[in-house]
Amino acid sequence: MGRLKAATLERVEQFADRVLDVVETLEGKRVSARILSQLTGAGTSPGANVWEADEALSSKDFAKTLGIVVKELNEARYWLRLVGRRGWIAPKRLHPLEAEAIELKKMFGTMIHRTRNPPA
Repeated sequence: MGRLKAATLERVEQFADRVLDVVETLEGKRVSARILSQLTGAGTSPGANVWEADEALSSKDFAKTLGIVVKELNEARYWLRLVGRRGWIAPKRLHPLEAEAIELKKMFGTMIHRTRNPPA
């Protein structure tokens, strides 16, 4: 067993699945392949990196890998907002997914902080 709860791992998997649902919707709308690729990468990378962090060999590696997760969640938010601004998908439909990215960022940010600053 790794460092993270199974529910945490599942939550980032579900985030990736939801982002891929958005990408699949966009594929039918003649959106640039580059944008689809960027959104796919940014939306699935947090899950892969969380799984990597779960098996980190040190606290330093754990925090570093979670830092990548936070950065990728930020990027995913950017691409989701772009999709909404362009009107490719109604922003209202994207808001719950963006809210989940924000919640995940907060959760992993707290983990990073606690790992780097353990209680005395």
